[in-house]
Amino acid sequence: MPKILAFTGLPLLILLIWHCKDSQLESDYFNPSVLATHYNGEGFVGSATCLECHAEIYDTHIQTAHFNTSALPTEQSIKGSFDAGSNILELKEAELTMVSEPGAFYQHAQSKFRNDKETRSKFDLVIGSGVKGQSYLTWETDTLYQLQVSYYTPTDRWINSPNFPEYMTKRPVNDACLKCHVTFAENKEPTGGSNQYVKEHLVLGVDCERCHGPAQKHVLHHRNNPKDSTVGYMLHLKNLSRQKRLDICVQCHSGLRARQIKGNPFSFVAGEDLEAYSQNFYTGRPENELDVHGNQYGLLKSSKCFQQSLTMDCTTCHDPHTNQRGNANTFNRKCIGCHGAAQLTCKLDVSETAKMGNNCIACHMPLSPSKSMQVKVDKEGMAIPVYIRSHLIAIYDSLPQKTDRSDAGND
Repeated sequence: MPKILAFTGLPLLILLIWHCKDSQLESDYFNPSVLATHYNGEGFVGSATCLECHAEIYDTHIQTAHFNTSALPTEQSIKGSFDAGSNILELKEAELTMVSEPGAFYQHAQSKFRNDKETRSKFDLVIGSGVKGQSYLTWETDTLYQLQVSYYTPTDRWINSPNFPEYMTKRPVNDACLKCHVTFAENKEPTGGSNQYVKEHLVLGVDCERCHGPAQKHVLHHRNNPKDSTVGYMLHLKNLSRQKRLDICVQCHSGLRARQIKGNPFSFVAGEDLEAYSQNFYTGRPENELDVHGNQYGLLKSSKCFQQSLTMDCTTCHDPHTNQRGNANTFNRKCIGCHGAAQLTCKLDVSETAKMGNNCIACHMPLSPSKSMQVKVDKEGMAIPVYIRSHLIAIYDSLPQKTDRSDAGND
């Protein structure tokens, strides 16, 4: 009899185990893991959860520079070379060697004139999609630092990180540095001024939830109510005022915004008044004092196109869900959409417009040298400016003469 009971009980035991496992999977589905909790109490669940209902948008968004502006280090995400002969950066007072090991990447730094021990720092985070370049961050327990080495796309080589000295050092990374490269980071200092973070609560990339807000409630609602076609617990951006729509982009594209009024750089969420949280030191200054690096909003706001429109915002020309880089026809159509083909009276000779690739923005939003963003491509050379697309839409008497290829991929 015991053998019969054991035999008949085995299927029941398997069924019970399977039921428990299946129930756990179901529970996980209806209660997605929270990657981090915003200071307002809302939970971030990661953009991969958006794939379930918004596959087409997700598939294009992950190709954008926004999504790829921060990532974990891999052979694909790090653009610099670890090959012998290409993995060394010579500075006046130090030599940096980039080393690849199975599953990890390191910067080895050795002083040339002091008896300092060689330092070995791990590449823990990749900052920048690689369109113009990349920088790299390293953890020391729970404190975050920028590595000495960066990568410069136009020359396809390692360089000294912008504004770093020629000797061995490292730079603390606080919220003001990190805010435009990740969706959320939880700083252990309430003002966001420290470089000490909760490592497990870092949401990489500028993803869906940075612009649409933390999505935990939205996902919970629709997974539990799949037949509800009304969008619940999600901000409708089209219903926002123009300024609040702009503020979503302005939080990162209006300069440093170093005047923090309340909270910290990650306190603001889409739909709120950004000016109540932070302001730029350059607010109200004329466009000729604005640098093309960072303050695209200030330049756009100074443009007649913007001033003569009641509805123009960043998404009038840019689709944040799609990589439009290099697609001149797309942007030409945006210009013609407002000006109309019949209204266009280009003063340039046809041969000149052909040289510019019949590209409206090549003339009216030219690549211009940044005064604040400069790099040194070798230890003896002078710092050269990075060329950035100006967002001051205008008729220019002459175009800036580029001295490098730092605009690669931007036309």
